Amino acid sequence: MTPAGQRGSIAESSPMSASTNQPDGLIWANLIHLSYNMWCDRPIDGASPHIVAQPYLRFDDGLWSEIVVAMVEAGINMVVLDLGDGVRYQCCPEIAVEGAWTPQRLRSELRRLRKLGIEPIPKLNFSTAHDAWLGRYSRMVSTEPYYEVCGDLIREVCQLFDQPRFFHLGMDEETAEHQRNFAYAAMRQHELWWHDLHFFVREVEDCGSRAWIWSDYVWHHPADFYALMPRNVVQSNWYYEPSFDGERTSSKPEPYPYSRAFLAYLDLDDNGFEQIPTGSNWTSPDNFRATVAYCLENIRRERLLGFLQTPWKPTLAECRDHHLAAVEQVARARKDIIG
Repeated sequence: MTPAGQRGSIAESSPMSASTNQPDGLIWANLIHLSYNMWCDRPIDGASPHIVAQPYLRFDDGLWSEIVVAMVEAGINMVVLDLGDGVRYQCCPEIAVEGAWTPQRLRSELRRLRKLGIEPIPKLNFSTAHDAWLGRYSRMVSTEPYYEVCGDLIREVCQLFDQPRFFHLGMDEETAEHQRNFAYAAMRQHELWWHDLHFFVREVEDCGSRAWIWSDYVWHHPADFYALMPRNVVQSNWYYEPSFDGERTSSKPEPYPYSRAFLAYLDLDDNGFEQIPTGSNWTSPDNFRATVAYCLENIRRERLLGFLQTPWKPTLAECRDHHLAAVEQVARARKDIIG
C-alpha cells in the first residue's frame, strides 16, 4: 500500500484499467449487492420485504455466475460490489451476517472477475439512511468507536481489493424523510455531514484509492456542495426516469427537485467534477439508454468517465429477469455508440 502523499496517478496504481478493450474508452459498470442490508431495520406495510435488514446473507451463487457471464457478453468492464455485512472482516467480524463470505472467498471472486476483464470496485455505504449493515456501529455515528471501525473497514477492504482504483462510499439520502419508517433514525447535517464525508475521503485516499459517491446531496445544498466537495471525488448523480426534458432557469445552481435532478449533471460538469452518471431499470427500462445519450451530449468528454447501471434488487433468483434486463440495457446503450 503506497503511503499518502506519494501516490502516482490513479490509473497507474490500478491493477487494471476500466477502459481495457473498450473502443469508446468508457467505464461501463454494473452495481451488484453482496449484502442487501441497507434500507430499513423494521418491516414497512406495503413495501417489499427485501428492504428489511436480515441476519443472513441474501445472495444466490448461481444467479451471480449467470450475471457475470452476461456482463462479459454485454461489454461491461466494471462491477461495483456493495459488500456491507456480506464479508467476515478481520477487523470487525461481529458485523458479518450468517453465510457471509470469507476474505479468501472474496479474493477468489475478485481474481476471477479480473481474468474476465471486469474491474471490481468496492462499495460500503456510510449514509445513515443505508447503514443497517454496520450493526451496532450504526447507532454510534460520529463517535470515536465509529470512526475507528469505519477507518478499519476501509483499510481492510482496500487491501482485499489490492488497492482499487475507486472506492464507493455511498452517502446518499441522509435525510429525516428517508428514515421516517426506521425504528432508529440518525441524520448528520451541516458541518458534521461534511466532517464525516471528508474523513471517509481521507481514509480512502490514504489507501491509494479514489473516493466515489452518490451526488444527491447537491440537489438540496448546491452552494455548500460546490464550495466544500473535494474536486477529486468522483460523482454519480442519479436520475431514473425516461424523460430528460427541461433546461436550467438560473445561471447559478439552485436546489433541484427530483423531476429535474438530471440538470445536476450539467452543473457538476461546469464545476469541474469527473462523473460516472447513473441510470437504472428500477423505474423504467428506457432510462439507461436515455441517460447515456443525454450525458454524452451534455458533459465534457474529458470529465465523463463512464456510466453505472443500478438494478437495485438483491442478488436472488426471484430477481433474475430484472438483473439480466439491466445488463441487456447496458449492452444496447454501448451498441448505440460503438455499433
